[in-house]
Amino acid sequence: MIFGLFRRRTPPQVIATYTAIVAQARQPHFYASLDVPDTVDGRFELVVLHTILVLERLRGGSQVESAFSQDLFDLFFEDMDGTLREMGVGDVTVPKKVKKMAEAFYGRAAVYGQALKDGGTQSLAGAVERNFFAETQKPEAAFAMARYIRSAADALDGQPADEILQGRPDWPAATDFSK
Repeated sequence: MIFGLFRRRTPPQVIATYTAIVAQARQPHFYASLDVPDTVDGRFELVVLHTILVLERLRGGSQVESAFSQDLFDLFFEDMDGTLREMGVGDVTVPKKVKKMAEAFYGRAAVYGQALKDGGTQSLAGAVERNFFAETQKPEAAFAMARYIRSAADALDGQPADEILQGRPDWPAATDFSK
């Protein structure tokens, strides 16, 4: 108990931004109309994707934006740790699973970051196909998701960073995208 007194608390703005990320990732349209699997893995992929989009937007920003990004990254992994524990994963196994999640996160961040720099949707669709639809090929859904990702990145790029830092990332409506 006493050790919790010395732990740094997550700023409320970071919590608000992460809450907005998770809320967007839980939009039913992704699962019902864009064929994202409504599974633990599918939900993980969407939360990772939206977290990466925000981190990409804040990359190279001010020291405040950099610190915010680190806090957001830390909160994401605290949430993943807590989620695993709630799912009944044993204390000994949690660190190994979180390490695998971190490797997946870094890999996806690199791929999505490069695909966003490439422009267009072809590279994004390939990344989506591998990450969301690895078991069953769904090219139409992958391209719809790629269009959504491009639109989301553009919306975030057009938004002042201060709004994101206040917990108000601007997301496109998921329902604007279909297969």
